[in-house]
Amino acid sequence: MQNKIFSIIFLAILMLGNSCKKLETTPTQSIDESVALNTNADVQVALVGSYSDLGSADFYGGLPFVAAELLGDFNEISWSGTFQGLTQIKNKAIPIDNGFVTRTWLSGYRAINDVNNILGALAVVNANQKDRVEGEANFIRGAAYFDLVRLFGKAWNDGAPASNPGVPLILTPTRGITDADQKPRNTVAEVYAQVIQDLTNAEAKLPVSNGFFATKGSAAAMLARVYLQKGDYANAAAAANRVIASARYSLRTSYAEAFPVSPAGPAQISNTTEDVFAIQVNATQGVNSFNVHFSSNNRGDIDINDSHLNLYEAGDSRRDLFYLDGGSVYTGKFENAYGNVRLVRLAEMYLIRAESNFRLLPAAPVGAVTPLADINRIRNRAGLPSLVTLSLAQILKERKLELAFEGFRLHDVKRLQQSVGVLPWNAPSLVYPIPDRERRVNPNLTQNEGY
Repeated sequence: MQNKIFSIIFLAILMLGNSCKKLETTPTQSIDESVALNTNADVQVALVGSYSDLGSADFYGGLPFVAAELLGDFNEISWSGTFQGLTQIKNKAIPIDNGFVTRTWLSGYRAINDVNNILGALAVVNANQKDRVEGEANFIRGAAYFDLVRLFGKAWNDGAPASNPGVPLILTPTRGITDADQKPRNTVAEVYAQVIQDLTNAEAKLPVSNGFFATKGSAAAMLARVYLQKGDYANAAAAANRVIASARYSLRTSYAEAFPVSPAGPAQISNTTEDVFAIQVNATQGVNSFNVHFSSNNRGDIDINDSHLNLYEAGDSRRDLFYLDGGSVYTGKFENAYGNVRLVRLAEMYLIRAESNFRLLPAAPVGAVTPLADINRIRNRAGLPSLVTLSLAQILKERKLELAFEGFRLHDVKRLQQSVGVLPWNAPSLVYPIPDRERRVNPNLTQNEGY
């Protein structure tokens, strides 16, 4: 085993801000750490590589979000795929050697180790780029830990987060496997604290504009999502409001325009004005796992049942995005094989602000906009009339329909303490097992309840 090797995936073009800079470097798959990050250019290339690892098919390329829809569903979708691992997830019967679960763990920690190397090499970064580099690395690490802890640990509201085991916090580069690297699991509370620290630092140091890479708005949006999952509604509303008030993003005129498809067939399409953060996918780089499993133009493993379709009001244009093919109904959100993985949309920020402000009543709304106004903005875009009065149930219904099949189902079930059929929201089978291969090499990793 080579102890001082870490992987970097090189791209030919590095976008810095709104400009592109060609990198003069020889492509390679791995570099000895003694020469890897000795210059500013080395770090810039490694940073792009970390986005590639973050966006792998098994991580922010979409698979954990597809799996969250399967694991959190009872009867609104049907699974007809032949992947045994995903079938196990849909059936809520996940073995400790499930390949999809294992790859999610490995992909998340690979991206984390990438940026740990970058954060350890900030001394060689040009002064005028150091804040941006640090901010991007913090964003990637914070986002990765957030999704790892909510898949592999109990929900924040399930018992005591200060004692519930989460995932190991690794904050320095892992360059070899020694006894010191065999970390136990940190608590859920400790992981959330690190996530918030990373994302807060990212928001402070990232620029407002950064091409298609993480921005100040990306970090604030992810913070809003984290705070909502915790039930910290004041901070959730404030973070979502910062994204909205920045005026950097705008809702597309129609719901369908938020999920563009090339009329000439699969083709790379840039982010829309509604995308706060998206993983870039094209014909030669990246995979959109949503497209793989939700589109009939690809595997078409997941079709939509009437129990979901019947939730929409007459005239709701979001209902029009579903289509019939071969006797099954599919969502039209993910039809482009080279479509970017749209991880955070502005619509989610309006929904977070609305829900958080509503829960904080009678306090004055953050952003000086009522929850009713925010929800009507979402409804009007979908072609629906404005509501006159508002309830929490109506807010949550708009959230469910607006964000349907984008990876929120499992996590909303848990924070709202809903059920999945006969399973309660805190059933052990709704938490991923710690992968068997990890526990074999690290005896300090305890297994989750029920496995």
